[in-house]
Amino acid sequence: MTEIKKSNTPRIVFVLSIITSIFWCTGQFINIYQFAIVGAIFEILWLPMIASLIVLPLISLVYLSKEKFNFKSLYLYSLIINASTIIFMF
Repeated sequence: MTEIKKSNTPRIVFVLSIITSIFWCTGQFINIYQFAIVGAIFEILWLPMIASLIVLPLISLVYLSKEKFNFKSLYLYSLIINASTIIFMF
């Protein structure tokens, strides 16, 4: 029997978008440099998070266009989360 293997890519992109959004919102609301270890972790992660903030919306847009802009797609919600995070940062 042939099993249809569903891709985990939408979930992965969605979860990474949420993690990126939480990272940047945490940096805005909490004094991350109050504890040295938390500040060091934040400084190590800021460059990958900037990259994910740029790359994830592009990935979401490409896959969303492949799905013909389906409103039930997790890529749409990922795109909305990333766009709102970028707007929130400014």
